[in-house]
Amino acid sequence: MSLRDCLSLLTLSLIVTLPAASQPAPVPSVDPFAAIAAKFPEVRPEQISPSPIQGLYEVRIGSQIAYVSADGRHLLQGDIIDVDTDQNMTESRREGLRRDVLAGVSEAGMIVFAPAKPTSTITVFTDVDCGYCRKLHKQIADYNARGIKVRYMYFPRSGPGTESWTKAEQVACAKDPRVALTRAKLGEILKDKACQPNPVAQHYKIGREFAVQGTPAIILESGELIGGYLDPVELSKYMADAKVPKKKQ
Repeated sequence: MSLRDCLSLLTLSLIVTLPAASQPAPVPSVDPFAAIAAKFPEVRPEQISPSPIQGLYEVRIGSQIAYVSADGRHLLQGDIIDVDTDQNMTESRREGLRRDVLAGVSEAGMIVFAPAKPTSTITVFTDVDCGYCRKLHKQIADYNARGIKVRYMYFPRSGPGTESWTKAEQVACAKDPRVALTRAKLGEILKDKACQPNPVAQHYKIGREFAVQGTPAIILESGELIGGYLDPVELSKYMADAKVPKKKQ
């Protein structure tokens, strides 16, 4: 079974008290990088790193994270929580990985709606045929009025070879993708031809690696993923609250 299959099947949450930093990590009897790579050939060496828990190693596919024992025999999928600080250390890592991935994606392939002077940026995985995606797009001027720059990436939920996928490619290949997206979200039939290359497959692959389950999926500048629609007022408030440090209870 591949690591990707394991990530889809396993559901185990880890809540741990981290060991003191002064405790020396035990020396594994085998090279953990070699042992893990032998078990999961699709994993490259740079996708493996020590985890906060001694004896477990972090393995990454996109922004999905699992933990594997040093001998590669045992795999745990779930979040590591530092109970002293109440920090979800796994989600913090996911957010960083999402930021890194999106930093490498060209805006030239996205559809961008931005105010003159943006104060924040969101990246939205969108599907032309998604009802809440259409609702979000109808309010695009309201998001912009609140200083929010919206960058759309294509995520036709039905996958390759489907009607929604073809519509996404038509939008991407249109002379003016911004106008084409708006028309498509209004239910108009586009006459634009799909072309190659286009960014739809790349965006869809990234969405899958981010474990996007539905649309709209909103990625904040912090890397946090919001799985669903928030109206302009709700989103502005959420982002403002997220910038305020939380006090430990």
